[in-house]
Amino acid sequence: MEQDPTSLIKHREVQFCILRPDDQAQAAALLLEGVDGVLYARAVSRHLLLVGYDVTQITLHVIDQALTELGFHLASNLLSKLKRALYYYTEETQRQNIGLGNADTSVQVFINRYQRIRHGCRDFRPEHWRRYQ
Repeated sequence: MEQDPTSLIKHREVQFCILRPDDQAQAAALLLEGVDGVLYARAVSRHLLLVGYDVTQITLHVIDQALTELGFHLASNLLSKLKRALYYYTEETQRQNIGLGNADTSVQVFINRYQRIRHGCRDFRPEHWRRYQ
């Protein structure tokens, strides 16, 4: 049975906790920009993010996991949890049916974040001083 290529493109909503005063959706959209497989990420409101992605490259589970590890707080009401669980299951099943394994491109999210922030994690010492014991 042939797989319809348009069914591999997913359009999902990522809801964030409404108790947080900051604009999590906009910050998450900036982080997801340029990640392999993510076609678009648009903040609709302070707590709602629309994401379009290719399920052959990345899944909603990987996106949510990366955002959670970066400190974002996803909505934890029952309906949101049920939707996420259903999406995780159906996307993983679809990937298995077309012969793909686990999608692990969450590293790209962390690389994008690292490149965009200013930090003091650079070692300016000469190479021979770094190896000195």
